[in-house]
Amino acid sequence: MQSIEELKLKIKGILDEFIGEWGIVAIVFLVGLGSFGLGRLSVLESVRPPVSIIEAPAGTKPRAMNIGGLIVASKTGSAYYFPWCASALKIAQRNQIWFVSEDEARRAGYTPAKNCKGLQ
Repeated sequence: MQSIEELKLKIKGILDEFIGEWGIVAIVFLVGLGSFGLGRLSVLESVRPPVSIIEAPAGTKPRAMNIGGLIVASKTGSAYYFPWCASALKIAQRNQIWFVSEDEARRAGYTPAKNCKGLQ
């Protein structure tokens, strides 16, 4: 079994061979490059605009969920949606059909919308 001193000398010899003259230059260059990059990151962090929280304008009203049901479809379409899906919000009030469940919408001939997450 090798002693710690012999092991230390063996590792030092390997490092001396591996690093050599150009290895030290490469290490100095990489340390400088890393320092420059960290300096740039600190500048970007200080330039970031502060976050401010303001009250909503008085004229805006919260959008209430329709009580008509859990699933909405269009009379002219073939897909059904959850009321909060983006496509459901585009259905005109006069064209909306409300269903209590997905099964009821399927029995009426509608299929789940592909762009509404959570529908199968």
